Amino acid sequence: MAEDFSIYGHVRSYEGTPIFMIKVSVYRDKQLVEHGYTNEEGKYALSVPAGEPVAVRFDTHPTLTNSREWHPSVIAHLELEGEKNIPLDRLLIKVGTTAGVAPDIDALAAYEFAAMWTAAKNDSGWEEYGKEAAARLSMMKFTEDVLLEIQRTLITHFESL
Repeated sequence: MAEDFSIYGHVRSYEGTPIFMIKVSVYRDKQLVEHGYTNEEGKYALSVPAGEPVAVRFDTHPTLTNSREWHPSVIAHLELEGEKNIPLDRLLIKVGTTAGVAPDIDALAAYEFAAMWTAAKNDSGWEEYGKEAAARLSMMKFTEDVLLEIQRTLITHFESL
């Protein structure tokens, strides 16, 4: 039987401040495999069964006091092979700010990933998540037409939940 992998790291703002109570979720295909929350130092650690690649989502949760403070981030394809301890640090964008084009696109991709899960109604709190996500998304400022269109589509999706 294959050993589990340990995925661990820090979640911080782009200013370097640790972020408390960010939900870190690991998915394999269309299954939630594991989740946990960052501590006061922004640290988390999860044990994930060996197997196919996973996706890792860093996001707030609608039941937490920080549910409208941070944009999400996602690693869409993480190979679980080789070293059993995988360090995975992440930087999140504070709502109402920007960290540049690439981090903003990462947040947008994370909202797309979350849209898939809310559409499937697989995550707990999916209805409340939609309200929070629409509010956070509306604060993002894009200038490229393609990104504005994705933003509008996602806001419409989340508002319809």
